[in-house]
Order: sequence, then structure tokens, then C-alpha cells
Amino acid sequence: MINFHYARASDVADAVQQIRADPAAKFIAGGTNLLDLMKENVERPTLLIDITRLPLKTVEETAGGGVRIGALVPNSDLSYHPLIEQRYPVVSSAIRAGASQQLRNMASTGGNLLQRTRCAYFYDTVMPCNKRTPGSGCSAIDGINRGHAILGTSEACIATHPSDMCVALAALEATVHVAGPKGERAIAIADFHRLPGDTPQRDTNLDRDEIITAIELPAQGFAKNYTYLKIRDRLSYAFALVSVAIGLEMDGRTIRQARIALGGVAHKPWRDIAAEAALNGQAASPEIFRRAADALLRDAKGFAHNTFKIELARQAAVRALTQAANGTPQSQSSKKIA
Repeated sequence: MINFHYARASDVADAVQQIRADPAAKFIAGGTNLLDLMKENVERPTLLIDITRLPLKTVEETAGGGVRIGALVPNSDLSYHPLIEQRYPVVSSAIRAGASQQLRNMASTGGNLLQRTRCAYFYDTVMPCNKRTPGSGCSAIDGINRGHAILGTSEACIATHPSDMCVALAALEATVHVAGPKGERAIAIADFHRLPGDTPQRDTNLDRDEIITAIELPAQGFAKNYTYLKIRDRLSYAFALVSVAIGLEMDGRTIRQARIALGGVAHKPWRDIAAEAALNGQAASPEIFRRAADALLRDAKGFAHNTFKIELARQAAVRALTQAANGTPQSQSSKKIA
């Protein structure tokens, strides 16, 4: 049993003050990831700061035509919110592809961004893991690495980011709003999560004494030509081997703007601006989609057990682009891999 103190934050400023005062403190909302980490002895916070009563539970339109989502909006509420379903359906699809209904009822939007990897070696405190104990080594590189990264890896870590929602947010170019001792700031979703490099223990660029307050979506939601395709080992309650979020702006069969983000392949949602740019102004076709997929995966590197993910990601990207261009988004009932 891990001993810890419990406190409740009265407002955002109080939450920041409390976590700043204790370097081993953690915020808790839904707790769907943190409690698992505590049970496995990976996280040992001295203080849990309950933020569930903070006024961060609204979904509202912004003056610029986008949508601002409070950090404490439950995933299930967000996925079925009319503004999200109608204007940002790729977000709804991605959320519903993740976890289970019970977990989505508990999980918060801000907490979803802060999920830690599900790498088995990270959870096994007997095994070396640079994310858990910097400098101890990465057991996955020479271990069972079927579900691990093929892009953006380093000699220190080949773990993957587990979120489905974040892949869709990356494709939409969302912004994360945070508050801390120095005030408020906004972080582009592309800059929020980190690649492992030589500091794999840091998942994000959020400072330890900052709190996520909201996520902002821009006006462009790609509501007509989109898809979220998730390839996994079973039809539900499984993390992605590969996932693809697509948003296309079409003029007839011509692609005016393309967004592609991959999940399950890197330490963060993976985008490649050059691969997207190669689609702009092109007529939608299998050939152009294959070229984009090849560009997206040009730097992919497999390990002993996950080399298959390179071709899997390539085919998934082509399939997802085809679905989005045709306006026939992926059904979340047929994404199993043997």
C-alpha cells in the first residue's frame, strides 16, 4: 500500500500553488491511468490533488469559430457533444475507438493528453526502463517489442504514446491551454508531446507545476472528408498497433488540404508536413495515396518483433485516405488484426 495525502483544489490558482509546493504531488481527476500506475508501484505520489471540482467542464464556441474544451470534460461527454459530433467527427470517432465505455465515462480530456505509455517493461518495476529510471536501459529494444515504435525512436526508448484522441487532435492542429506559476500559456499540440531522445522520462513539455485548463480546436474540422482508422488485436479495449486520423478539404476529387496523423507508431502522435503537402492540389487516387504513405514512413525502422508495423501503417494510411476522400469514414466495428 502506498501512503499518500489527499487534498482538494478550490480553483486553478490553488491547484497550481499546491502542486508547486510538493515536487512529488500529482493531480487526479478520473484517475484512469494514474491509479493503474500507483497499483503497479510505478508512480508513488506523496500527495494527490483532487481537481474534479474546478470549473473546467464546458464545451463552448470561440470567437474565431473554433471550440474550446475544458480539461475536465469526460471523454464520453466530449465524443457525443453536438459541436464535436457535427464539426469535428474525427475526434468523436477517435475517442470512441479507445478504452471502454466505463473508462471513457471517467477519463478526463486533459488526463487523456497525459497518458503514459503502456509498454510492459515500463510497468514492470523489476525490468530496466529509462522512462521509469533514467540511465537504466531500455528492455524493449532487445525484448518483446511487437507493439513498440517504428518512428522517432532513440537508443534510450522505443515506447509508443497510447492515446487515440491525441492522434485526432494532432491532425486538427489543436492547441493546449495551460496555467502555472508564471501565468497562462498556449502550446501547439505538435509541441506538447515529446519524442524520447535522451530524456524519455519526459512525455510532454508541460512543466511539473502547470495544469491543463483547456484544449482549443480551430474552425476547420474536416467534417465531411475524414476518418479515424484503428488497427488492433481485438475489436475493443485494446491499444492501437497502428491508427490513422485523416482530414481532407476536397474540391470535387481534388485535394485542397490534407492532414494525416499516425498513432501507435511513435512516442507522440506522428505527423509529417511534407507528406501532407505532397497531396495538396492532387487528384485523389490510389497512386497518390501510396506515394503519401511512402513519404510518411520513409524513416520508419522496425525492431525484432514489430517490423510488420511498417507495411501495416502504409496500408492503413492508404485505406484511411481513400475512405476520407470518398466521404465514407471508417466504421469502428471492423479493425481487428490476426
